[in-house]
Amino acid sequence: LVDLAREIEEAERMVNARVDAKLQVIAGQIKALQEEARAVLAEARQDQQLHHARCHFQRRPGQVYHLYRQDDGSLTFSLLSPNDWQGRPPHPFVGSYRLEADLSWTPLADVARPDDTRARN
Repeated sequence: LVDLAREIEEAERMVNARVDAKLQVIAGQIKALQEEARAVLAEARQDQQLHHARCHFQRRPGQVYHLYRQDDGSLTFSLLSPNDWQGRPPHPFVGSYRLEADLSWTPLADVARPDDTRARN
């Protein structure tokens, strides 16, 4: 009877350890998914903000556009980079972005880096 009780106790410890390990894996996966969801939402907010920037020309996927902040705080796209202004643009430069085929925006510094919205090299 004592041996049976010890065996049951050992089995319970093993089951609890296995369950704990599996739950730890699931908790890590949940945390990773939450972080990924936050990143997706942040990217969507940035894309929306960029789509609301003033633009005096038709935007075309594949083109790079340069974003400037106007005196009133609004954002405006230009075809001219800071280099085209010889380093002295008329408004503060915010960044350069490429419009993708799915109408998302990629910072120019990230254009060479593949992700799941663009064709991989």
